[in-house]
Amino acid sequence: MIDSAPAPAPLQWIWRRSLAHYPNAGPRYTYLAITVLATIMLYYELYVQGAVATKIIYGFGFSFTQFVLMIAASNLVGAFGSLAAGLADRWGRANLVAGGLFVTAALVLFGLPNAPDKQSYVVMLCALGIVEGIMLVATPALIRDFSPQLGRASAMAFWAMGPVLGSLVVTEISSHTLDAHPRWQFQFTVCGIAGFVVAVIAFFGLRELSPQLRDQLMVSVRDRELIEARAAGIDPEDALRHQWRQLLKADVIGPALGISLFLFFYYIAVAFFVVYFETVFGFSEARANALANWYWGANALALLIAGPVSDRIRVRKPFMVLGVVINVCATAVFAAMATHSGTTYYQLATVMALSAIGLGVGYAAWMAGFTETVERRNPAATATGLAIFGWIVRIVVTVSLASFTLVVTGVSTLVDDGPRVQAIAAAHPAQLATLQAVDPATLAALQQSPTDRAAGAAAVGQLIKAGLAADPAAAVARLTQLQTDPVPPADLAYLKEHAGPVQQAQHDNPRQWQRWWWVCVVAQLMFLPTIFLVKGRWSPKLAAADTAAHEAEVAAGIAALHAEAAADDAGAASPDTDDEAGAAEQSGADDEADADDEAGAVEESGVDDEAGADDEADAVEESGAAEVVDVAAEPVAAEVVGAAVELGAAEDAGAASESGAVEGAGESGGAG
Repeated sequence: MIDSAPAPAPLQWIWRRSLAHYPNAGPRYTYLAITVLATIMLYYELYVQGAVATKIIYGFGFSFTQFVLMIAASNLVGAFGSLAAGLADRWGRANLVAGGLFVTAALVLFGLPNAPDKQSYVVMLCALGIVEGIMLVATPALIRDFSPQLGRASAMAFWAMGPVLGSLVVTEISSHTLDAHPRWQFQFTVCGIAGFVVAVIAFFGLRELSPQLRDQLMVSVRDRELIEARAAGIDPEDALRHQWRQLLKADVIGPALGISLFLFFYYIAVAFFVVYFETVFGFSEARANALANWYWGANALALLIAGPVSDRIRVRKPFMVLGVVINVCATAVFAAMATHSGTTYYQLATVMALSAIGLGVGYAAWMAGFTETVERRNPAATATGLAIFGWIVRIVVTVSLASFTLVVTGVSTLVDDGPRVQAIAAAHPAQLATLQAVDPATLAALQQSPTDRAAGAAAVGQLIKAGLAADPAAAVARLTQLQTDPVPPADLAYLKEHAGPVQQAQHDNPRQWQRWWWVCVVAQLMFLPTIFLVKGRWSPKLAAADTAAHEAEVAAGIAALHAEAAADDAGAASPDTDDEAGAAEQSGADDEADADDEAGAVEESGVDDEAGADDEADAVEESGAAEVVDVAAEPVAAEVVGAAVELGAAEDAGAASESGAVEGAGESGGAG
């Protein structure tokens, strides 16, 4: 067990959050729950702008393309924040999370909604990306620390619910408050207040394992005693030497890239689901957010089921493959729906839910398998491995967003110019219909000379032919309206410049989105080959055998620890016994001073034999202790541990037998 540390100063707990012992179930689940809550809050803060993206675009005068590139820039700087999070292996995780929550809450509550211009908004969003890039590496590292491998998928499923529930909170709150509070800043205010509440909870409640504990591989909670015993012999600095070199390997980089491609659909769903449903299917902002709830709700349900099932049958890879199959099929159907304007709300909801289920099944198992793969390389460098993953996933997000602007070009026109075109059309529907029905030459003649009978007759005929007037009188009334209630010249000029491109974009937009969804399908399929690089069995039977072998290894290690403790106790008691024996011998020598020379020689021989035997017993004990220390200092194969235990037991038995013989010889000498 680890020796108790000196009592800290009254305020040192603020930055010294390490636990010297592995916590019991109650505190451990509390720390896990706080970490998951922090993750949910972080993603809520990160995704809240997606619910009001169109309002932010209009409010700051962004073009849609500029807005997308701004998000890409935030992810790019966040990627390097993730690399910096590799320091969590040296500095700890809890302080990064607790402190970061206060920073992000301040940015969301006070910074972003009060940005004076779009440049300031971009800078603060990038600052948010850096801080969250760090924290969203530290949080899964905490989850790994507090979850042995046999419960890892369940724990990672709860962590993965962070982005899911964060997105669900965004859509749930926005869909119920946007109508009553249409200003986009209101969403940030609610989010920022919630962020400070969670920050306070983490500040007072979050702890982490000491480096000596978290730097080891823990398969089940039964490893606890062995883990704590080994911790005393671990040097954290030595364990982290060359950690980047150890983890920049194919079985770390490949799976991280694969899962990043698997999440292609998810990236756009998070950022632009609302824009997609508004521009392709004509849903309102609130209804589009409500539709997204189906996706996040189904994803959360899949995570809750897939994680525990993966832990129960002790395999990861089959769940990853199943997730890919479900997700690819659902995304393909979703892509086909893009060009069918008659697709209903519930048809979309059903397909989205299936896609979310596939995502949840695959991602929970992958997170568990990836952290186990990193542990195989170096358990002490878990945060470093997650930093590599965080960097890769954010670089891929940046590339995907930049590519998106090149593939889906129509949406930018619809978002930038469509609303004003629609507003003008809604304000002057009759006048615009008249202007469209009458040919431009006739309109020009009437504008130049309203009494031109030939032009007037031509215009009346065209209106009747177009079905806008039942008789000449109705047609004349329409023409008169152009003079009494005209469309403002500025609006006519805007329509002349933008109406055509907007109409073309409305035609092209569904097919462009469809093309992008097919890109997502290809990216999801590219995840499949990287699954083979992840640590773990395909067969539940072989995985169970591995677990049994590990449990036997742990039992042997614990038995060795107990044998060492017993040997230490016996060694502590032996000096007193030797003193008593020496006193008895001295007393016997005084009482029998007249013993003959032969008896004296025999007694002297017995004393010499006893001293030699004691020396040999001490040497044997020292050898056994060294062997136990070696076992405790570093993980070894099960068969080596077993051999060490059997050898130690044999040596202990031999030492005990020899010691017994020596004691017998001593007694015989005394009697003589």
